[in-house]
Amino acid sequence: MVKKKKSIHETATTVVIDHETAVPAVEEDQAFTSLRTNLAGINKCKGVIGYILRNATSATIDLKDPAKLVEYAILSSQALDSGKEISELFDLGAIENILIEGKDIKALCMTIGENKVNIFMEKDADHADILKRVSP
Repeated sequence: MVKKKKSIHETATTVVIDHETAVPAVEEDQAFTSLRTNLAGINKCKGVIGYILRNATSATIDLKDPAKLVEYAILSSQALDSGKEISELFDLGAIENILIEGKDIKALCMTIGENKVNIFMEKDADHADILKRVSP
């Protein structure tokens, strides 16, 4: 029996990346790590209940009451999404941060680079001081 030769053709795909808009993964990780370290210090402040820090690939959650994790995660996600929609609807420009005050608790939500930061605190906590400490 005679064997036939097989020809294999390889193709190469070229990908062009715009260097001005591309952010190296190392820089993203450094920003995330820096924020996480900063938030760990803020979490020790009087009146702070905890925080959620997330980006496209990672999340760090530190809450004093882990039973409320789902509620806090939904609240923070909806706050950022709603703020963005309201900003676009009324042409307000970029939103720097959102403060939600409830009966007993308040939440400070913001986006820093590609990272979404949500800090939960008691109603009487000084959110202005916390905002100064977390802002770049």
